[in-house]
Amino acid sequence: MKNVILCGGSGTRLWPLSRTLMPKQFLKLFEEKSLFQKTIDRNSEYCEKCIIISNIEQYFIALDQLEEINNKKFNIKNTVFLLEEIARNTAPAIAFAALESDEEEILFVTPSDHLIKDEDKYKEAIEKAKELAEKDYLVTFGITPSEPHTGYGYIEANGEDVIKFHEKPDLKTAQEYLKEGNYYWNSGMFMFKAGIFLDELKKHSPEVYEEVLKSYEKRQTIGKNQIRLKEMQNIPDKSIDYAVMEKSDKIKVVPSEFDWNDVGSFDSLIEEISSQEAIEIDSKNNFYYKDNPKKVISTIGLEDFIVVDTRDALLIAKKGLSQKVKDVVKVLKSKENEITHHHTIVHRPWGVFENLIDENGYKIKRIIVKPGKRLSLQKHFHRSEHWVVVSGTAEVQVGDKTYLVRPNESTYIKMGEIHRLSNPGKIPVVLIEAQVGEYTGEDDIVRIEDDFKRV
Repeated sequence: MKNVILCGGSGTRLWPLSRTLMPKQFLKLFEEKSLFQKTIDRNSEYCEKCIIISNIEQYFIALDQLEEINNKKFNIKNTVFLLEEIARNTAPAIAFAALESDEEEILFVTPSDHLIKDEDKYKEAIEKAKELAEKDYLVTFGITPSEPHTGYGYIEANGEDVIKFHEKPDLKTAQEYLKEGNYYWNSGMFMFKAGIFLDELKKHSPEVYEEVLKSYEKRQTIGKNQIRLKEMQNIPDKSIDYAVMEKSDKIKVVPSEFDWNDVGSFDSLIEEISSQEAIEIDSKNNFYYKDNPKKVISTIGLEDFIVVDTRDALLIAKKGLSQKVKDVVKVLKSKENEITHHHTIVHRPWGVFENLIDENGYKIKRIIVKPGKRLSLQKHFHRSEHWVVVSGTAEVQVGDKTYLVRPNESTYIKMGEIHRLSNPGKIPVVLIEAQVGEYTGEDDIVRIEDDFKRV
């Protein structure tokens, strides 16, 4: 059995913790592990192989986190990345995974950002789903609801037979669903044979199937585990529910009772992690989170609120209304504010950088380069750069010259000069970079050569 992990979401309802370049599935909020890592750990008990479907920008974060948990239970060599050029929803993503698999191979499709407990009941549900999948059914997992939740879709069922899929209801409708008792939360988890899914997709959504097939045939294989999916712009944007599950007559549901949380909002998140310390005056029943342990949060007269403080953004929301965070993100995007795209700390395949100061005409960064890694050979049209090494030994190439820069030494790269920064040592290189110029945006990079095949 193969685990297909859908890993391309941006987690906008958990902004400002979650950003496009560091979405919720990669945040290490749960026992020093991310939801992505916990998904890998959990499902490697049942699946020998893994396909991870993500966008290109998140590939290196996922790869780093896989390497952290590479052990006897999970072997990174049995993992393939399918990297989407643009997002086209779950039906095309799963179709790509099915095309990359043998027809008879059973695919266990799971999101990367769900929190699941009670391993015994989880195993029981998987075994039942596998029995049905082996009989050529498309299986979905329905979670027995614990409350009339309005943030989930519902599955109406008679035993294992699906009667109907329902969109997210209002509170009154959700309460009626719970009274009737044969309604389940739609978990977004599925199991089926690769060939059966493709047959049903071709039958019920032929336009999706044909365009996915065209794109897959033009795929680009890089190395042993990375496949880039090209020319996806013509693929219809459709969910698996809309494209297949609501139309096929081969559907079964496995009613499941394991503890499940899609961590889709701060109201869901605060059920799973503890509030941090704050000074409260006439305040109670609040949740606090800050990414700077030295910062002091104090409140006066605050009750039933969620307070999330990051280095560059502050969110204050009333409990029960945190689903509306996505509306804040929409406003920010409409203003072309990059604060939805990345944190002040940005991960790159070679390491990380942190924006310390960003003003008109100059920018100050802290850059950390991993041992044995190097940045692309590049140049800039609008800025010059000053580098001061704090620790480690950097190898710097400027034009035809290559030299070492040690702690408390510096170097200067003129605007337009071809240059590269490398770490030939065994400890991280830490340096401070001062950029000076009329424009210091991240897109002012012309890559001439790159170890990571970026453009």
